[in-house]
Amino acid sequence: MKYPLAESTNLEFKRNLPDNNQIIKTVIGFCNQRGGRLIIGVADDCTVLGLAEKDIELAMETIERSIYDACSPPIIPRISTQILENKRIIVIDVSEGMNKPYHRRSEGVTRGTYIRLGRTTAKATPEIIRELEWQARGIDFECLPMYQATKDDLDNEKIKAFLRERINHGKAEVSEETLKAYNIITYEHSKIYPSISGILLFGLRPQYFLTEAMIICSHFKGTSGREVVATVDCNGTLFAQFNQAFNFITERLHRSFIIKNAKRDEKLELPEIAIREALLNMIVHRNYHVKAPSKIALYDDRIEFFSPGQFPGPLDTKNLTKGISYLRNPLICKIMREAGYIEKLGSGFIEIFASYEKMKLRNPTIIEGENYIKCILPRLPQKKSSIEETDIDKLKQFLTIKPEVTIGEIAQHLSVSRSTALRRINELVKSKLVKRVGQKKSIRYFKNNDG
Repeated sequence: MKYPLAESTNLEFKRNLPDNNQIIKTVIGFCNQRGGRLIIGVADDCTVLGLAEKDIELAMETIERSIYDACSPPIIPRISTQILENKRIIVIDVSEGMNKPYHRRSEGVTRGTYIRLGRTTAKATPEIIRELEWQARGIDFECLPMYQATKDDLDNEKIKAFLRERINHGKAEVSEETLKAYNIITYEHSKIYPSISGILLFGLRPQYFLTEAMIICSHFKGTSGREVVATVDCNGTLFAQFNQAFNFITERLHRSFIIKNAKRDEKLELPEIAIREALLNMIVHRNYHVKAPSKIALYDDRIEFFSPGQFPGPLDTKNLTKGISYLRNPLICKIMREAGYIEKLGSGFIEIFASYEKMKLRNPTIIEGENYIKCILPRLPQKKSSIEETDIDKLKQFLTIKPEVTIGEIAQHLSVSRSTALRRINELVKSKLVKRVGQKKSIRYFKNNDG
């Protein structure tokens, strides 16, 4: 017989009775997150094996006391037995704790705090331990004051534009009451500070205060190499980062053209909504307490979206398309929704998978690693080098608009290094589509109308 559910963030199987050390770590991991269930007597493939009667009697006498004595704050699980087709198993149910972080008393908080990562249990990093402490106090990191900043570090023009154009709400004026309602500012000891979410969304210089709150976009040659063809650091507010990253991705993807009713329809090689939702998920749900940037990597066969932090709730890759939504940054989510960037909560992964299915593409992959989430959008293989072909086409169009260009202008237009720009323009020079005039710093490139 097979157990009806598979292992996940909140469900773990053990085929035999493990030592207390393994049980305690798993129980702590469940308690530090959304709770969970440990079932002993079931194999990893969900086959119900059952346990010997003597093992069950010993476990029922010792497990609960061992967990209680080993954990701080104390954890009291519910332990029971269950019979499935004449086979008895042990079920250990653990509720989400209210006094996080829970840890092994003998190891202390720093070394003995555990969390669940997908279907495994791992030691918590210092950043995660801090986040667990905030959860116990009902605090979101995004709500905390940015003590180094003042109200003058907020861009009032951007706030005015948001309050004027927000969806499903009337216009509002910039006032302390309105800023406090959106948690753009916060009070502490009778002093006003911008909140972390306020700086991220409306700050004049967000990276001055949160240096790693940025997105690094890179385009790599081939499918596995590390040769960078183009890269850009997306800085500024979260809105600016979204627009920069979205443009970087879509400008470097292939397009097909169809003539319909005397008009040319342009179609991107991947569903645009999938790119948009993957990018929004990365921005809205990332853990900004982790001092690491988000990253986007384009390869010939895929796009990878790398976001610091874990899933904010008991999600795993098997229930991402069920519309379940857990918000790590509810304030950021609220403002981006009212700004028109998010249409419906919990629909992001549904849209990604549905759009891929509609275009009959390979399914995306979602990976939860040790304090990171990676979303991989597959691309269709191309007959030619996607990088070179795209750059050459862009160069031809650029020279049509601006017949005389410098190598610096080419590099800027293609978002590539000067050496890469030089290689690209030299291909057009060799094919006699472009003339090179001048020497060294005075070199200019012209469209060859005689070629």
